[in-house]
Amino acid sequence: MEGRTVSTGKVLDCARGTAARHLIMALMATTALGGVLALPSPSLAQQAAPAAGATQTMAFALPAQPLPAALDAFARQTGWQIGYSADLAAGRSSRPVSGSMAPAQALDTLLSGTGVGYRMTGTGSATLVPAPTGDVTMLAPVSVTASTGAGSGSGTITITREDLERKNPRDLRDVFSGEPTIRVGSAVPMSQKVYVNGVEETNLAVTIDGSRQNNKVFHHNGTTLIDPALLKVARVDAGVAPADAGPGALAGSIAYETKDASDFLAGDGVGAFGKTTFNTNGSGLTTNLAGFGRHQGLEALGTVTYGKGGKYTAGNGRKVDGTETDVVSGLGKAAVQTESGHRFQASYERVYDDAPRPFRANIGSLAGRPAWEPRVRDYTLDRQNMVFTYTDALPTELWNPRLVIAYGRTDVETPIFTRPVGSSTVPGSYPGKGATSSFNGKLENSFGFRIGTVTTGTDFYVDRANYRDRTMTATERARNNGLYGQARLEPMERLRLSFGLRGDRQTFEGTTGREWTNHGLSHNLAGEFDLLPRHLTAKAGVSRGWGGVQMAENYIMNPAWNYGAGPRPVTATNSTAGLEARYEGFTAEGRIFRTKLDDARAARFAATSATLARDVRSEGYELGLGYAWTNGFIRAKYADIDVTIDGLAADSDTGTYLATPIGQVFTVGGAHTVPSWNLTFGADVEFVLDYDKVQAGQRPLKGYQTANLFVEHRLPEHANLALRLDVRNLFDETYADRATYGQEFGTVTPLYQPGRAFLLSASAQF
Repeated sequence: MEGRTVSTGKVLDCARGTAARHLIMALMATTALGGVLALPSPSLAQQAAPAAGATQTMAFALPAQPLPAALDAFARQTGWQIGYSADLAAGRSSRPVSGSMAPAQALDTLLSGTGVGYRMTGTGSATLVPAPTGDVTMLAPVSVTASTGAGSGSGTITITREDLERKNPRDLRDVFSGEPTIRVGSAVPMSQKVYVNGVEETNLAVTIDGSRQNNKVFHHNGTTLIDPALLKVARVDAGVAPADAGPGALAGSIAYETKDASDFLAGDGVGAFGKTTFNTNGSGLTTNLAGFGRHQGLEALGTVTYGKGGKYTAGNGRKVDGTETDVVSGLGKAAVQTESGHRFQASYERVYDDAPRPFRANIGSLAGRPAWEPRVRDYTLDRQNMVFTYTDALPTELWNPRLVIAYGRTDVETPIFTRPVGSSTVPGSYPGKGATSSFNGKLENSFGFRIGTVTTGTDFYVDRANYRDRTMTATERARNNGLYGQARLEPMERLRLSFGLRGDRQTFEGTTGREWTNHGLSHNLAGEFDLLPRHLTAKAGVSRGWGGVQMAENYIMNPAWNYGAGPRPVTATNSTAGLEARYEGFTAEGRIFRTKLDDARAARFAATSATLARDVRSEGYELGLGYAWTNGFIRAKYADIDVTIDGLAADSDTGTYLATPIGQVFTVGGAHTVPSWNLTFGADVEFVLDYDKVQAGQRPLKGYQTANLFVEHRLPEHANLALRLDVRNLFDETYADRATYGQEFGTVTPLYQPGRAFLLSASAQF
């Protein structure tokens, strides 16, 4: 059996508001990887640089990738020597590692769920060994990847699997909790929209398992409805995004990755997972069930979530109309991997929400409306995502391909009401249906060199948006082909660079059938330099993005639009700079950022508004301070974000599908594990300050404070069973998230968040 050693600098033969509310306590950290089996140790090469100690904190940003390549990158950064057999690492993929932590913790995270463990053979050296075998792995305790600061100084934020387990999210707002630069408006998952640095997500490249999302259906609905129970990781590049993030990465990118069988099984076997959560506020019951198996290169996973519940109560004690829980989601994945390393995977994911919602699903109520207009109406939101992926699990330095072919579709249906006829008080109605879809794909290859990698590829999309009812039909289409290259290099020991270029050619077709063809270039440059190795790092990045002509929202499309000379392609510029300091578990970070969108399309229904465009600017800064110890962490973050549209203070109506006002946000969170008690507990608090940078005639936005607690216990006699209690909105605050629509307008009652809620959860893996 061939032996391998990873060593720094060596080219490898084969590449791979009140004091009481100011927060509660300390939350937790990761547990060590389980026991390991011994293997004959391969010989270790001489180190080219001093190795970082096992407990010395470093900043990591390693993406998921073939395990040998991940180990190479880990060794180059830390100076560690990792010995292993080629057969042991072949065909496996690493987990992403992001944040400041000790190298040993980073290696734990990198190997988590791969079926590979390690044993230390000295200071800065380790040997990989098979993880314990068995039918299934046990549930790991809720953990966090020891990330203590404000995210990457260059604007990259990764929500890891451990973060998701700790947060126990019910929706996207919970997924991104604790990140002040990411706001999620609305309290109901089907109407939630994500804003990054104040910019709405349709101005970012959003993907699910590599599939482009085209979900601009109805401005009162959510943009990307996703079930957090299906998520494995969420990565956000705020502002500066790489060229291989995909087309349309104007203000950054968001990449969601769903779970697969290897997240439950370390090796061959079969198993099942179940989790049930009861929410006392609304008496909602949500159950997630999964079955999975792996056998000699074959993998399969099937999971389904079903949620049902009543209206929740806001902090003011009033039930909020249209907030029932009625959702079904599912994910199926199948993969086959040949002995020669060819890996083929197909997945199908679907989320379906069918319940009465507020008449305008992201607004509590609107004053001055006709008496015959109902307070709620039925909505159906159905999002589907199908992805086929090919990769080579045994790549070489010059051959590490990835092929993705995907199709995604979102459908929204809701009744359109008309004025009662004659003396009747009953309005008429007819169904309105909107649908967006994207057939997309990419083919790329990563070339490995001594100092890093270069990824080159081509991608495409065919997007369609359609609205129809009994009175009209309208459709827009867009086709795009792109070529790109992205280099990620470490030309010298203390310097890491990432730079890329992409070119796109788009053909846009309006509702009248007329076409326009445009093309443009996008480029990016980002870098990190260790001013003081292992203690102080400077980071900066700039980019220019070209996004073509953005399609309009379905529910405002007009077959009579006058496009004139044609809509203008949207462009963007981004810049960010920051510092990160680390010392013995302490982390301090800060960054400044700016995003500017020019000619962002903001079409309205009026016949003359097809080409209406806006200029958006978002700028601000973010600070972070944290400390991590063996079994826990605590961290605080602060962001101040100012957003303007056409030079005026942003408001949530003008900013539909563009941007929203943010202001000042402060978050504190922590967790701690008591291993001897099999107990993990933690808390987080969010302070959103008053915001008065509004336009004349608009009302200032009220601030609010919320606090959440959790405790989780694993029964010693049943290590695969976990019991958890969450307390959400501990102080029963009456508030709407800062990114929720309409708070600037006196006629709007915003969609308030739930008041105090107790979530009781039980989960088990077999």
